Amino acid sequence: MTIPHPDLTQTVLDACHTLAGFTTTPGRITRTFLAPPTHDVHAFLTGWAQRLGMTIRVDAAGNLRCRWEGNGPNAPTLYLGSHLDTVPNAGAYDGILGVVLGFALVETLGGRRLPFALEVLGFSEEEGVRYGASFFGSLALLGTAGPMLELRDAGGQALRDALTEFGLDAEALPSAEIAGNALGYLEIHIEQGPVLEAAGQSIGVVEAIAGQNRLDLTFTGRASHAGTTPMLLRRDALAAAARFVVAAEELARSTPGLVATVGMMDVKPGAGNVIPGEVRCSLDIRHARDEVRLAALPGLLASAEQFATERGVTLAVTPKMEVQATPMHPQFRALLHQAAADAGLAHPELVSGAGHDAMVMAARMPAAMLFVRSPGGLSHHPDEAVLNEDVADALAVGERFLHLLAAEGGMHGL
Repeated sequence: MTIPHPDLTQTVLDACHTLAGFTTTPGRITRTFLAPPTHDVHAFLTGWAQRLGMTIRVDAAGNLRCRWEGNGPNAPTLYLGSHLDTVPNAGAYDGILGVVLGFALVETLGGRRLPFALEVLGFSEEEGVRYGASFFGSLALLGTAGPMLELRDAGGQALRDALTEFGLDAEALPSAEIAGNALGYLEIHIEQGPVLEAAGQSIGVVEAIAGQNRLDLTFTGRASHAGTTPMLLRRDALAAAARFVVAAEELARSTPGLVATVGMMDVKPGAGNVIPGEVRCSLDIRHARDEVRLAALPGLLASAEQFATERGVTLAVTPKMEVQATPMHPQFRALLHQAAADAGLAHPELVSGAGHDAMVMAARMPAAMLFVRSPGGLSHHPDEAVLNEDVADALAVGERFLHLLAAEGGMHGL
């Protein structure tokens, strides 16, 4: 297709490259929640917002919020954006691309006003690296982030004190909550997976963000000598855990849309000539439909119990997290499909297996996500990449989405 804004597409890519340089670790992209280089990120994006004539503030949660007013004092607000923090040794596009594209979409208006305001959000925290809990930035917009203020990082610093150190007022956190009529939220994000690349498509419309359970399992047997203990008299915790790992994989392979992962395993005592007496492992299970995930989990845990019993091993299960699936708003999804079709692009639907700020915002307003192809399916890695033409396609779809939404009168304030 013809790229409608070739210079603006390059501006987006250049901005991502510049922002990648604001890091706490030279030679790597590492910018966790409230890290000092976040000031540099804010300054760079503030300069862009000022050139566009937007109003700018950093709220009490550290979110950068840049606003382009709509027609009339009571116009609803469409929120655009993503997160500014990264995992350690990250790539240049996770989160950042969605924020930068938000400013680019305002620039496509050429100074025109819409029936709704646009507010570009650069969320302060999504990854949850520093405090072990995600979405402080977006939860602040919902007014529910307060309990997180007492969390402490690895150095013992409370989150509220980190806000003060950054130059913010933790007591003003309630002021970050959304006020006024919220029209909805659109997040453009790299896919972080291989589905679009396998389909040969540049963009995709997210159907839902998968729900997930995370659990820890502890298999306890008896450590004993590897050479002197007959096979039938062993209580091998690792043998039971290994059967569980394979069962989790087999269940997910046989259940459409289900993914199950055992990503961590701690084997004790951990010697080559000792039968493992204890194994602790994780389980992460996800699906776009809660009923499928919740139906699969009890059977899998029952299998784990059976594998343990067969080997004279006990099993303890500790739930760590449960998140419900978040369907994206059907009318916003339909507009994204129409926008892509109008731009001459294929527009497959896909499920997000990763969590995003959109799942938080969806609790307050209609929310939608547009995915951009991730070459190699790679993310959370320094080799994370995008294709120039894919960024152009995302910009074209986003621009058309705004026009379609405006033509429908801002969904009549939905």
